[in-house]
Amino acid sequence: MAATRVLLLLSGRAESPGFAHSVCRLLGAGPGLGPWSTHCGLKRGRLVLSDGPLPGASTRLPLQRSPFCPFAALEQQFGARAAELPTNRGVDLGVAVILQSSDQTVLLTRRTSTLSVSPNLWVPPGGHVELDEELLDGGLRELWEESGLQLPQGQFSWVPLGLWESAYPPRLSWGLPKYHHIILYLLVVSQESQQQLQARIQPNPSEVSAFMWLGPDVAAAVAATEDGTETPRHLPQELPPSVLAVELEEDGGTRPLALPMSTLLRTTPTTAEGKERVSTGTKFALRLWLQHLGR
Repeated sequence: MAATRVLLLLSGRAESPGFAHSVCRLLGAGPGLGPWSTHCGLKRGRLVLSDGPLPGASTRLPLQRSPFCPFAALEQQFGARAAELPTNRGVDLGVAVILQSSDQTVLLTRRTSTLSVSPNLWVPPGGHVELDEELLDGGLRELWEESGLQLPQGQFSWVPLGLWESAYPPRLSWGLPKYHHIILYLLVVSQESQQQLQARIQPNPSEVSAFMWLGPDVAAAVAATEDGTETPRHLPQELPPSVLAVELEEDGGTRPLALPMSTLLRTTPTTAEGKERVSTGTKFALRLWLQHLGR
């Protein structure tokens, strides 16, 4: 098995969760939707999660999974299909950056349609954390690799927002999961405005096909369309019919894109398809960002 990237401390005992195990459940999550407050230690290249206070410096972060998390669903099926999952892999670690401009908008990017994992999804810049890489450094590296943005030292602040248990495919009805991550969302607050940041964006066309900035009102509407809930949350009355985005062209240029609001409000379908939408984990991160703004 590869080096442990996510380590659990359960009643003081260290445990490396297997690929098929629900991390939320191992940490004591109940049947509700969460999130669950979790003791968290941010280590170099590794995340330590505990069901009790950690010795030394630690923080408490909200941990959540989707209502249709396939790992939770598999455990409820008493292991019948879980036996088909790999036994020589653990849970991987990812980091995603919620980049906030000085005028309080955040950056989302659309993954290209040619990617084998999560094509056409709107997400914040992010990806895998390298071994022995500080988690913030990993997030800033992914931000630079995907958007071309490098933030000057001393011109931004940051804070961890929360943790998301991620699976792909995201629903068991799509097929057995092939990827299992804990995603750490970091809020990075730049001293530059949206206009200043946008002037320096150079998206990586192999990963990004478009990008946009969301303000609090639209972000609140997107976050309210929580996937898997029985009743929709209250949506603001005065939503614009579309949001302005920037789309990459095949010749390397860009063009403005009027992205329909209905696209941003889509939820995860029950059958596998590549329709454009905002990921469930991103909606969770947007809710955390709005809570942080309201403090």
